[in-house]
Amino acid sequence: MGPAYLRYSFTKGTEQEVGFLVDALGLQPGHRVLDVGCGPGRHANALARRGIEVVGIDISQTFVDLATASAPAGASFVRADARRLDYDGEFDVALSLCQGGFGLVHDDEDDDRAVLDGMSRAVRPGGRVALSAFSGYFAVRFLEADDVFDAATGVNVEHTTVRNEAGEEASFELSTSCYTPRELRLLATAVGLRVEHVWSVTPGAYRAAAPDLEQPEYLLVAERPGGTIPRR
Repeated sequence: MGPAYLRYSFTKGTEQEVGFLVDALGLQPGHRVLDVGCGPGRHANALARRGIEVVGIDISQTFVDLATASAPAGASFVRADARRLDYDGEFDVALSLCQGGFGLVHDDEDDDRAVLDGMSRAVRPGGRVALSAFSGYFAVRFLEADDVFDAATGVNVEHTTVRNEAGEEASFELSTSCYTPRELRLLATAVGLRVEHVWSVTPGAYRAAAPDLEQPEYLLVAERPGGTIPRR
């Protein structure tokens, strides 16, 4: 897809999402953030424009190059596999925001745990992890005619056509792990995080709302125990 990714409607709410996260996580200029599955850098670059230092990682070199080309001071990007993060207590916050990384890699049933475990290790004690994941309830309730939801694994499979910058089309089968709030809490606890919130959100309309069946994503906020970071 390359630059055409940013034409999709779900990418248009970046500033609202970032503004909400800055307030909810107490982010301030000088804090360090790891953006896991950063795509073309829309969240990372918006955070950097607020004086926050951001490192974005993505498996796609094309996205890393696009993010780098538009990066303001304070944002940097590297190609890396979210399942194999090698950071150790270097960040105040680690993010993974749909449609980014979490839930999109599941060659193995432990892949999502590996991503979250790496994010937990990447933040210093007292640091926080925030990630959005697709809602299993929403996926089943509003299942598209051509989608297949596997009840045993919680994976939704869809067939879609995407276009690149030149308008050329290609068809793909997309698989996404979906979650319930309870599953997110259990997964976070299993990697040593203390869960603070699970909220129902929609791209471009993040809010502190109790889990429901109507919104397509859940936003998990959790803390690595053992310390504090400055907060507003």
